[in-house]
Amino acid sequence: MLPKYEFGDEVRIIRNVRNDGTYPGVPTGTLLIRRGSTGFVINVGTFLQDQLIYTVNFLDQDKIVGFREEELIGIDEPWTPSKYESREKVRSKVTLAVRGEVRAAPGMEGEILKVLRDETGGVQYQVIFHDHVLQVPESALEAVHVYDDEEKSHA
Repeated sequence: MLPKYEFGDEVRIIRNVRNDGTYPGVPTGTLLIRRGSTGFVINVGTFLQDQLIYTVNFLDQDKIVGFREEELIGIDEPWTPSKYESREKVRSKVTLAVRGEVRAAPGMEGEILKVLRDETGGVQYQVIFHDHVLQVPESALEAVHVYDDEEKSHA
């Protein structure tokens, strides 16, 4: 079991990472590192003698987090950034139809199920609108802003 990355290598994270309860001082479920962020390998260790764990330092975020090899790519490997991530709420900007049947009208809210980065024509998303899952180009979506009570009181 030889490591793909070494101390000092710059890597990119390919999935959002939330606290699973092992990151101190941060509530479980809190987003720690956003997909696409880059950091530097500062240690390579093992877990259960069969998984390599890379400790990555995100200097710009002042965080150090551990990752499995399949959660990383080298800094020079192709990466397509996306505007939205899985589980984010979005709104259709246009009418979305399948074989002429409208499945989502403009303004209808949905939730991103999956980000498709390698599609012809750019990033697309699998979005669920009520009970319909549609593959939608990024240009046909807009963010739904969710405000908590504190943000509302400052508006």
